[in-house]
Amino acid sequence: MAEGGTESLPTGNTLVKYNNPVLVVTHAEKRPATAGPMGSPTSAELSPRSKSSPGAVAESRKEAEEILNSVLPPRCWEEDGQMWMQTVSSTPATRQDVINLQEMLDTRLQQTQARETGICPVRRELYMQCFDELIRQVTINCTERGLLLLRVRDEIAMSMEAYETLYCSSVAFGMRKALQAQEGKESLQSLVTVLQAEKKVLENTISDMKIKADQVERRNAELRASEEKKHAEEIAFLKKTSAQLKAQLEGIIAPKK
Repeated sequence: MAEGGTESLPTGNTLVKYNNPVLVVTHAEKRPATAGPMGSPTSAELSPRSKSSPGAVAESRKEAEEILNSVLPPRCWEEDGQMWMQTVSSTPATRQDVINLQEMLDTRLQQTQARETGICPVRRELYMQCFDELIRQVTINCTERGLLLLRVRDEIAMSMEAYETLYCSSVAFGMRKALQAQEGKESLQSLVTVLQAEKKVLENTISDMKIKADQVERRNAELRASEEKKHAEEIAFLKKTSAQLKAQLEGIIAPKK
């Protein structure tokens, strides 16, 4: 994509077609100020780095070039202590140019080993450069159509930034939830350990209570058996005593008859 900067920037690293770079001369008093190769007036003198076609530029072409420069700003970089500037080309594109653009796009995708699917910044950058070149070609033939495509490009870029922000927010939210879940897991593990210890204590208490209950039941059974035996002996003694008394009573009553 066409962006300004002051870093060393190779001239052939983009799919957008640019004019030959020009050297920005800051000392305007050495030479009379002239217009740049795109026809845009500038306060600094621009000397071509390579040969450019001479001749006056038509007013309509100047307007188209100004729109192109506003749509795709010139690239600036510094090399060997000199400032260079490169503007987008205003040459109309032919059918062969479009075919070459497609072939160049496929070649760049293979050279950079861009991913065919999923999120890939390299593939996205190349397609954005291709879109910028299409905007350049369309703007030359129809300015209104190019400006409309520019709106579409900006809307796509804004949507992608919103998606990236949403993705980063969701990742941060997921990380927070994961940390909260990890902390909750540790607290639950501690609670499980405490409850298991309490369970063991209660199991030991239940075991002791069962032993005591068995002992009490055996003691009660022994007491009950002893009481039943004693009761049976008393009944037998009473029956025997009653029989003796009955026999003595009968012996006393019988002689009188």
